[in-house]
Amino acid sequence: MGWRTTMAAVGAVAAAVLTSACGGDTGGAAAATTRPAPATTPPLPTYHVRADVDLPSPTLAAARQRGHLVVGAKDDQPGLGYLNPATLRRSGFDIEIARMVSAELGLDPARIEFKTIASVNREEALRNGDVDLYVGTYSITEERKQSVGFAGPYYISGQSFLVRADETALTGKDTLHGRRVCSAKGSTAFNRLQVDFPEAQAVFYDDYSQCVDNLLAEVVDAVSTDEAILKGFAARNPGNLKVVGQPFTTEKYGIGLPKSDPVLREAVNTALEANARNGNWKAAYDATLGVSGVPAPPIPPIERY
Repeated sequence: MGWRTTMAAVGAVAAAVLTSACGGDTGGAAAATTRPAPATTPPLPTYHVRADVDLPSPTLAAARQRGHLVVGAKDDQPGLGYLNPATLRRSGFDIEIARMVSAELGLDPARIEFKTIASVNREEALRNGDVDLYVGTYSITEERKQSVGFAGPYYISGQSFLVRADETALTGKDTLHGRRVCSAKGSTAFNRLQVDFPEAQAVFYDDYSQCVDNLLAEVVDAVSTDEAILKGFAARNPGNLKVVGQPFTTEKYGIGLPKSDPVLREAVNTALEANARNGNWKAAYDATLGVSGVPAPPIPPIERY
């Protein structure tokens, strides 16, 4: 099936990568132990479309009339939300989250219309009805809840570090003294490096792909942003890069949706819970971010409101 993009798409070089990380409060996201990357990429799950969905949601009614969901997404994050410029196929964990939710809502995941929406335009796209859902490293915050609804969280991330595979001394935030640590210009991650870790030499480039290129070239010692994003780059460079350190912030990734449609919010929450129980969440992780060599974290409980 065309929508079941393999991680070969993740292996393609991204044209550009996220220029600002999601904001968040300091927290205690769990540490992950890196394991060897799998010799072969695990298969993506197959999503079975439910036939008994009948909910009084105006968003779902419009989607049923057109025959598919419209989902806002990122296109420049390997392992999470990536658009292969050669095949024009989408891949990544966020993309699979959108597909499994679509199937649970009774809509064919193969027919999802993905739209690339920049982070700064997410709330506007949901308010204006340009997209039905937004799935793309979208951190749940109380401020954002004032203008959009959230289902989830479906993943908890946090700022961490990407280093070369042979690095043994830089193991986390307590080993940064004198090391050159790169992040994207103007990002929350870069600002936090400057304020919280003055012992490190903070270096910036326009985007994270440039940071990673300079890490591989041994110009910088580490790259820092959300560990989910770093896992994607590690998966794109198996055997060359690894994620280290316990995350030192907490970012709860949620699915954005219209604030005016609480029925849809509850349905998406239920869909996420169903896919956690049936193993689809874990299978999707293993076939995307899991290629980085970092095992799947615990699935976060849904926070209904």
